[in-house]
Amino acid sequence: MKNKYVIVRAKDAGVFFGKYESHNESEITLNEVRKLHYWDGAAAVEEIAMIGTKKPDDCRFTVTIPSMVIAHPIQIIEAKEEAVKAIQSVSEWRA
Repeated sequence: MKNKYVIVRAKDAGVFFGKYESHNESEITLNEVRKLHYWDGAAAVEEIAMIGTKKPDDCRFTVTIPSMVIAHPIQIIEAKEEAVKAIQSVSEWRA
């Protein structure tokens, strides 16, 4: 999965989108990372990974971070090309 986009659900930190770098049983490293704080237009992380969101204007996806280590990943799902395009089309959510 190296350098492929993935969706990661972490035990206590939420849901993230980014390029897979590496992982072990306690953490995962991603590049070009956004937290998917809130979304509409998809039922669950599985649908986000397959098609993205059908309502990009109603989502809150954070700014892109160059690299991040996320503790306790409990789901790692490869994102399909359609999903990557949809997620990347969502404007950065800022305060």
